[in-house]
Amino acid sequence: MFRSAILPCELTDDVLVVGAGIAGLACARDLARAGLKPLILDRARGVGGRCATRRIEGLPVDHGVVFLHGSDPEFLADLDAVPSQGVLAGWPGRVHGAGTPCQPEAFAPGQRRLAFAEGVSAFPKYLAQGLEVRLKARVTSLEPDGGELRVRTDFGLEYRAPTVVLALALEETAALVEPLATRSPELTSACRLLRMVGSLPCLTLIAGYRPHAPAPDWDVAYPADSQVLHLLSHDSTKRGETRFITLVMQARPRWSRKWLEESPKRWSAEIVAEATRLLGSWAARPAWMQTHRWLHARTDAGTALAGPMILPLPGGARLALAGEAFAPGAGVEAAWRSGRMLAARLLSGEGC
Repeated sequence: MFRSAILPCELTDDVLVVGAGIAGLACARDLARAGLKPLILDRARGVGGRCATRRIEGLPVDHGVVFLHGSDPEFLADLDAVPSQGVLAGWPGRVHGAGTPCQPEAFAPGQRRLAFAEGVSAFPKYLAQGLEVRLKARVTSLEPDGGELRVRTDFGLEYRAPTVVLALALEETAALVEPLATRSPELTSACRLLRMVGSLPCLTLIAGYRPHAPAPDWDVAYPADSQVLHLLSHDSTKRGETRFITLVMQARPRWSRKWLEESPKRWSAEIVAEATRLLGSWAARPAWMQTHRWLHARTDAGTALAGPMILPLPGGARLALAGEAFAPGAGVEAAWRSGRMLAARLLSGEGC
């Protein structure tokens, strides 16, 4: 397993990776395989970013990415290597509705789809094995200091490294890079580029229903006639569990943005009302509910960049950017590809 701790000291490492999502983990793993000692910081309580699995009523529920898919042979080989309690090949097999998936290519010929019985977080946990990870460490600022970058976190801890990788949502990356914009022409150009791209929010409701409710006969639904809901995932079909019928309901980006600052009680009631319209009166009476607000759920369509970026700083330090926006296609496979591409470029000495 990966090692997780918070050390009350200043560290110097070969590479500091900010973000323990798929891009950051893939990058750090390749750097470690090459003999470097990357250190990963993340503000969350676990690795994976939107490859997120929450335990509710003792069972896993995928409330971010609801399944994994791809066509790259090496990416698929990584998925196959995950030590899983059960691989659900081809999930979702039963797809309902004529709405457009956030990644339509997931259902194109040549794509493999799958889920894990213990949840999609099994994949980032596999990538993190053997890596040094500091969780609950939110990075607040970067400051060049000679040939290193000084990285500060919200608990006052400070880290230094000659190379810092930002594998975050675009808005989070921009917030850290923009104070450095005047340090070099490359940073100025990067900030302009980051302002041109963005990510989309998603308000998500997880609802559990008693087994006597009429369980949907689909794995995933994409309603075409809803202005509220983009996706409904019948998560309990992954678990072989009959105590609850568990649905994950993900709202459309425009609707999510409108309700983003409202209380979860208000917007979850609106989502339940829409689910009732789509599914029937039984959907109005969940046995339990939980909410999640994804501020940066996915990259805005059409804003993918050509590849990861390496920005040399005066003094010799390097700032590198990766994430799903830095590879064609977006999604988990693109994030994985961008992390590996960045690692290869860093190892080649680019930006030195």
